[in-house]
Amino acid sequence: MDWDLFSLFKSLILGFVEGMTEFAPVSSTGHMIIVDDLWLKSREFFGSKEVANTFKVVIQLGSILAVVILFREKFYQLLGLRGRHSGAPAGTPKLNLLHVLIGLLPAAVLGLLFNDYIDEHLFSLETVLGALVIGAILMIAADIVMRNSKRRTIESVDEITYGKALYMGLFQCISLWPGFSRSGATISGGVLVGMSHRAAADFTFIMAVPIMLGASLVSLRHSWASFTLDALPYFIVGFISAFVFAMISIRFFLKLINRIKLIPFAIYRIVLAVVLYFVWF
Repeated sequence: MDWDLFSLFKSLILGFVEGMTEFAPVSSTGHMIIVDDLWLKSREFFGSKEVANTFKVVIQLGSILAVVILFREKFYQLLGLRGRHSGAPAGTPKLNLLHVLIGLLPAAVLGLLFNDYIDEHLFSLETVLGALVIGAILMIAADIVMRNSKRRTIESVDEITYGKALYMGLFQCISLWPGFSRSGATISGGVLVGMSHRAAADFTFIMAVPIMLGASLVSLRHSWASFTLDALPYFIVGFISAFVFAMISIRFFLKLINRIKLIPFAIYRIVLAVVLYFVWF
């Protein structure tokens, strides 16, 4: 495969899209459809669909690395590598591995059972458009419920109970529907059960690392045979781009989420769905 500066620029743009949208509640799948399938067409400059898919897995690993670095103190805490600091009121639970495992279990089981069905039937543009809109409605509903609720809000992820972790894990199952957005589903679930937007976002990002890493490694194992050394410059540029822009996106999102809540993101999703509809049809 011959490579050139313009194709490297395309790799950088795809990394940018992955990094900026993977953890925001706006659907990275929907954005990839617009940027890649409708414009850049990575399968053409990579030479095959298999190499293009491997590239998308590799740049996702860049986004995962950004979360690991930004949440390293929490991961130290989870792994018992550093003493747990007291960020929650006395007598409340501290986040531990069991919380994360409980949160991961529902989506992991459903993903294993229905992976082939999802790949076959839920990756059409029509289903992605539906997920964008229905996910937006869920996010609006979560904000309205929280606004009218009189119960105490859980402000720190260290206050999360095992029941609330399971509740968010059940909502994460909806994100198996491409276009729904993992963070959109789980943050909405956390808000509905009484967590602040920031606490729900923190737990969402922590849960995302093992589930995304596992899915990425499985995908790489199946597609690695299609990798060639000629594609390495694209992979490096895309990985670095996704990592850098995910760092920026996550920092910005976490500072913003408690202030603006979910409704602005929901409105953006609906606009995105309308744009996709008219561009495609």
